[in-house]
Amino acid sequence: MSIPIIVLGAGGHTKVLIDSLLAADINVVGITSINSHDINNKVYGINIIGNDESISRYSPESIRLVNGIGSTGKIEKRQRLFDYFKERGYSFASVIHPSAVISPDVQIDEGVQVMAGSVIQPGSVIKKNTIINTKVSVDHDCIIGAHVHLAPGVTISGGVCVEDAVHIGTGALVIQGIHIGKKCLIGAGSLVLNNIKEGSTVFGLPAREMNS
Repeated sequence: MSIPIIVLGAGGHTKVLIDSLLAADINVVGITSINSHDINNKVYGINIIGNDESISRYSPESIRLVNGIGSTGKIEKRQRLFDYFKERGYSFASVIHPSAVISPDVQIDEGVQVMAGSVIQPGSVIKKNTIINTKVSVDHDCIIGAHVHLAPGVTISGGVCVEDAVHIGTGALVIQGIHIGKKCLIGAGSLVLNNIKEGSTVFGLPAREMNS
């Protein structure tokens, strides 16, 4: 019998996660929300049990957590939530939609989320607390760092390295062999043809750094 799951957060990304978990026949026992008016409501029939502090009622051995915080360019909130509960001894479950296609030799670390229709090809590594969103394609031998969000429809060609805390917007395309440094923001629909230095924000066809 699998360990019960509690999902942290009651926003739009949580709905997608709940759908994936239920499709995989995973036992979800509750959802947390920071909004007091949500308490005792339900999402897809799952009870909202309280705020994040309500997790303290459960021992780290009795449940596993799922990070329901998405991102629209700011990774920090999602990363802080993951680190907060890890420091308190809790573990995060990975969420894999049954329709995702993942090569058997792909390395998937703790708390990774792979949404419906995504494809991850051989030799790739997906590090902790990363979102591979709906219909993302990650080709062979890529390294996708921790706390990354690949938004819906992103295409990553072979041999790409995406470092930690990067957000790549909807429909962006990264050609083969590219290196993207930590804490970058790649705009939706961008075409990345060159390496991107740490902390950059880039947009366009081809992607160019935005003036701050």
